[in-house]
Amino acid sequence: MNDRPEWTALPDLASRKFGGTVMWATDELFAEKENLVNPWVPAHRAETFGPKGQVYDGWETRRHREPGDDQAIVRLGLAGAITGVIVDTAFFKGNYPPFVSVEACAVDGYPNAAELSEADWDVLVKRGAAAGHTENFFEVGGSKRYTHVRLTMHPDGGVARLRVHGTPIPDPRLLDLGALDLAALENGAVVTGCSNMFYSSPNNLFSPGLAAHQAEGWETARRRDDGNDWVTVRLAGAGVVRFAEFDNSNLKGNAPGWASLSGRDGDGEWVELLPKTRLQPDTRHRFALAEGPEVTEVRLDIYPDGGMARLRLFGALSERGRADLTSRFEAARS
Repeated sequence: MNDRPEWTALPDLASRKFGGTVMWATDELFAEKENLVNPWVPAHRAETFGPKGQVYDGWETRRHREPGDDQAIVRLGLAGAITGVIVDTAFFKGNYPPFVSVEACAVDGYPNAAELSEADWDVLVKRGAAAGHTENFFEVGGSKRYTHVRLTMHPDGGVARLRVHGTPIPDPRLLDLGALDLAALENGAVVTGCSNMFYSSPNNLFSPGLAAHQAEGWETARRRDDGNDWVTVRLAGAGVVRFAEFDNSNLKGNAPGWASLSGRDGDGEWVELLPKTRLQPDTRHRFALAEGPEVTEVRLDIYPDGGMARLRLFGALSERGRADLTSRFEAARS
């Protein structure tokens, strides 16, 4: 049974796979700050010592001998509303921070660390106790859009990962609303349902770039019944899908045999966008869709099971979709 908070199923806005980066840290003598946003699970090999001590897959600072705390600033790969934060101290047992806090700010453009020091920072996680070798969960909530977060260790120590889960909120001023991937997380799409995610998250379907290996896509367990697997996604906004790309690269003996696509129209009814179509393994498939209705949500069905690396849905936002996306952005800035 999975006892992780539900919000951990939302995308990690700080992940390196979305372009998140650790801009600055007060100290990183033992282990590099960049490890904080690595997308993979922290790893550890005992007795792997370098010139500065045990090599850690995380961020670790020197022991303080004077008052003061250590901090790191992360620019989110996906700006958005933050629902919860994980401060993961995996493998840090005698050298983890006893307390942590997290702040966030929203700044346009591309400020450097010095300029961010003058920004208005909101407290997301008040100074709270942290345990070693543990995923420390902190629920945040709220609907404000943020671009940067700041992690503080009180006073020092090591953190393996900082996960910032939430909902992406794109800036419509930086999008071509007449031609975009309506299903991309970075454009504001959100996964709304999934039949099975045994091997990997359906969020991977809508990540930027190509999948380097199977784990960077969505893959289900083997079905032993007559059903099929599926995933649904709320689009960046109401719009018309013109092209669909089913990419099952890296999936060979576990690629689905067929797939179909349907969309939810303005009346809430599901309509066919692409009928059940045969797929080839390890292939990027591109399909031109017939002129269809405005839809707000789509459903990908794979038959009977297997995996998909990426799903791209290229099209245009309708007037309603443009208005909704813009109002969502403006509301999240207030």
